[in-house]
Amino acid sequence: MLTLHTKIPHAEAIAAQLVLPYELREKCRLRATLDTGEDVAVFTVRGTVLRDGDLLTGEDQRVVRVVAAPEPTYKVTCADAHTLLRCAFHLGNRHTQAQVGDGFLRIRADAVLKEMLAGLGATVVEESAAFEPESGAYGGGHGHHHDHGHGPLAPIPLRQKIHRPGDPK
Repeated sequence: MLTLHTKIPHAEAIAAQLVLPYELREKCRLRATLDTGEDVAVFTVRGTVLRDGDLLTGEDQRVVRVVAAPEPTYKVTCADAHTLLRCAFHLGNRHTQAQVGDGFLRIRADAVLKEMLAGLGATVVEESAAFEPESGAYGGGHGHHHDHGHGPLAPIPLRQKIHRPGDPK
């Protein structure tokens, strides 16, 4: 199994893509399948978030591009900036992860939040989209920060089975 543990800034060739929803790009230990069908283990430092376009490599020097998978989201727009700002405030007050775009917010699909936002005057549209939320006030910058370090992202265990939710017990 290919093990990925080092983020690199650029590569001459990309061997495969690792397509993951945001929930899995937040995990520090992950077993997944590349678009080529090959199984892969990913080891990152706790708190690392893999972003769309990140490049990862391991001992064999093959490079894999991280791709943000489309997932169920709501795109939130408003008639004016003040209303959109109020919506952002209320989402933040509920510690809801949000992607900030040019004139819109994007959140994970959640019926309760959809109702709240509509009540604030927002237009909330369901869409399947890549979700790239802001990293937060203490997360080292905005949601598209790239760490260009070249060392391993986390200690690499010699023998550790990584479980997927669908694996038999």
